Amino acid sequence: MITVRGLAKRYRRRRVLEDVSFTVPRGMLTGIQGENGAGKSTLLKCLVGLLKPDAGQIVLDGRVGYCPQDPSLIESLTLTEQFRLFGAGYGLTPDQVADRAGTLMEEFGCARYATTRVDRLSGGTRQKVNLIAALLHEPDVLILDEPYQGFDYDTYQHFWDYTERFRVDGGSVVVVSHMHTEIARFDAMLDLAAGRVTASGRRAKDVVLTDAVLTDRGE
Repeated sequence: MITVRGLAKRYRRRRVLEDVSFTVPRGMLTGIQGENGAGKSTLLKCLVGLLKPDAGQIVLDGRVGYCPQDPSLIESLTLTEQFRLFGAGYGLTPDQVADRAGTLMEEFGCARYATTRVDRLSGGTRQKVNLIAALLHEPDVLILDEPYQGFDYDTYQHFWDYTERFRVDGGSVVVVSHMHTEIARFDAMLDLAAGRVTASGRRAKDVVLTDAVLTDRGE
């Protein structure tokens, strides 16, 4: 559902991405990790069209849900108003928005804040709203940049349960992660360094294209 080939991006003279190639098939959970400044967020922004790469090809098959690292929310709107705005952007009817938002707010335990303004929410609840906005239109592909920052333990575990259900149902998921304890959750892990990716994990061969690199971590 995601194919990236020969992706390159520079900021002035600084090379951020150089000849990045990988694929994420249906029903696969793929992680991206790397040091601060390695280009993880830049890669995700290129995938969803927020940044134009200098070279390369990106193919996304299906509806895409994107959850940025910093919530893109309007502080003065309530959750309900926020989701109406996102829903209109997705082309959903008011009834579709109400039904889908209600289900997801119950799913992630924030239904009681439906009429609360965003600027009165905790950081963890804002991040829930950020995630729900990415899920509102029932995407086929999820691209998530550290989506669980500020989550309490129960919500953190619930996030991974939801992600697993999404994957089993045939969705594709890409998650930026800094936590080494999470590696076992992923079908494959892409390590971004010096502008390039290497792949590891139990299904690493499924994400490698001819110009990507496969490494063995003994998984």
